[in-house]
Amino acid sequence: MVIPVHDSNPVRRTPWVTYALIVANVVVFLRTPGAVSSIAGDSGLAQLCHLQAFLEQWGAVPRELIHNQVPNLVPTGTPAVGPQGPGCLLGPPHYDKAPALSVLTSMFLHGSWLHLLGNMLFLWIFGDNIEDRLGRVRYLLFYLFCGYLAGYGFALANPDSTEPLIGASGAIAGVLGAYLVLYPRARVWGLVPFLFFFPLRLPAWAVLGLWFVLQAFYSAGYGVAEAGTVAYLAHVFGFVAGALLALPLRANTPPPPEPQRLHNRPQVPPRW
Repeated sequence: MVIPVHDSNPVRRTPWVTYALIVANVVVFLRTPGAVSSIAGDSGLAQLCHLQAFLEQWGAVPRELIHNQVPNLVPTGTPAVGPQGPGCLLGPPHYDKAPALSVLTSMFLHGSWLHLLGNMLFLWIFGDNIEDRLGRVRYLLFYLFCGYLAGYGFALANPDSTEPLIGASGAIAGVLGAYLVLYPRARVWGLVPFLFFFPLRLPAWAVLGLWFVLQAFYSAGYGVAEAGTVAYLAHVFGFVAGALLALPLRANTPPPPEPQRLHNRPQVPPRW
């Protein structure tokens, strides 16, 4: 997979909404139980139980989304020892949870530093141009809509799943889908892993098209040993939603300009 690091596609205005989304995701992650100590790999049972209860409360659980109700027993965040050994205690929920609202809160939750940084990298590189094209308010609504469609799409495909969905991947996948439709010829600098990381300048359609193909491939259970730990299908739903929403805008979107260095190249008179 190509790891994007920069795109040659300037914007006309400062992408404040994209910046705000990145800051919000980082702040929420730092407030997540055990986030700071997770970078050192120091996670005890009490911390894991606390994290499990936190994600259960604020994450989007597919079964809850489909039935619009919270189960009678949920993780309480307290470690306990049962017949099968140590584990996390279950009990009646001490909170009022609206499953539909949990899709929104789940977009700002991440399970690890790698999960967070990967998502924020894609949002940083590709989000500014979509915000520039849509405008700040429409871009924010677009982002949230793609996240909701990704969450509910995954829930409809997995109605009995009780694992909380977390992460901004579904919403950011919508941004990637829109970018592919609006700026397929924009140039993206990326790192290609092959023994070492090789920098290459590729068209956006190649980078994002490959990303989508891999997500669809993984969502079908191919190529990964633990496909169930990542909601690849949510990425597919978000990407398709973003691409379809961007189609009406494509005709009025000019192609990205050439890199500035090409415009500033001095004109050399022809030699005879």
